[in-house]
Amino acid sequence: MLGLILLFGITILFVTGLLSYAAYNPDLARINDETPDKGLLGFYLFSWPTSPYWLYRLTQGVHVTLGIVLIPVLLAKLWSVIPKLFEWPPARSLSHGLERLSLLLLVGGAGFEFVTGILNIQLHYIFPGSFYVLHYYGAWVFMGAFVVHVTFRLRRALRAVRPRGTSPVPQETLGLVSPNPAAPTISRRGALGLVGLGSAALLVVTVGQSVGGWFRKTAVLAPHGQEPGSGPNGFQINKTAASVGIRASDIGPAWRLSVRNGSRQAILTQQQLLALPQFESALPIQCVEGWSTTDQLWSGVRLIDLAALVGLGTNPPKVLIESAQRGGAFSSAVLRDNQVRDGRSLLALQVNGATLSQDHGYPARIMVPGAPGVHNTKWVTRLSFGEQA
Repeated sequence: MLGLILLFGITILFVTGLLSYAAYNPDLARINDETPDKGLLGFYLFSWPTSPYWLYRLTQGVHVTLGIVLIPVLLAKLWSVIPKLFEWPPARSLSHGLERLSLLLLVGGAGFEFVTGILNIQLHYIFPGSFYVLHYYGAWVFMGAFVVHVTFRLRRALRAVRPRGTSPVPQETLGLVSPNPAAPTISRRGALGLVGLGSAALLVVTVGQSVGGWFRKTAVLAPHGQEPGSGPNGFQINKTAASVGIRASDIGPAWRLSVRNGSRQAILTQQQLLALPQFESALPIQCVEGWSTTDQLWSGVRLIDLAALVGLGTNPPKVLIESAQRGGAFSSAVLRDNQVRDGRSLLALQVNGATLSQDHGYPARIMVPGAPGVHNTKWVTRLSFGEQA
């Protein structure tokens, strides 16, 4: 039963993880790609859509929440098969040897993926290398072992959970019973109930970071998903201005926005940007850590209108976004042409009727429907249309 739950749960985790990677449009530009040597592993990549605008909020919310909820199931499954991990001889046949090898990669891969994922959620950027590289390649290794293991074990698992009265199979023939069992301390139903209770408790203290509203108060295991304060700018952030080296001079009166298209260039002050036609978009911030905000009302200049200032028509190309930040990841990003052309994509100057705070990207930040939070670049200084990075 535990194995069947993991079969469906881990499959969903893998698919939503791949979707999370695709949302960064890694095949578009080098700076978007955290795993440049992926080769054939990127076969599935596609242009990430802008509609529905909450798509990344849903897929990444499911990915993180389900990963946490499955922890008791995974631990119980490992506990139930610990004696099998130390069987001797290690291989009785070629098929048995392949199964044992897949089991080694399976157990090691599961531990690696779950531990790195939880550390990233709880402690943010703590890895000596890129979390994305570690988690991405680890997922492929783990899933390879997972597929092999399921191939060997699925029929046995289905036979083991066959309802009573339908030719039950002796458990001894399934290889799931100890030859010298100790006296039971809990029934099988009790064990499943205990695991289910643990998963339900983790769901309650995690899911609020993605659902939002009143439920956010219950997300005690989501440190980056809590409400940071009140007021128009009182919603979540994943990096502060101070943490990435933003100085007062970077965003002071001397700040300028450069908009480029080849040799054509427009230099704009904040006041000049405010004098351009202003548009509003109700969009959430959607973070890879699983948390998201409710829809915030952003206002500013559409990216398609900024493209028109440098001679581009109604079908502008991709754009390279550059920030004033000096440290941290994702100081720049490239947005696809479909993101630029969406009328909801803004260079935002205000949020909820107020000027952006420094930590939310003052004096200007990008807001694009459906994009991961790190691609909604803050403290923007330059837009280069059609430029590769």
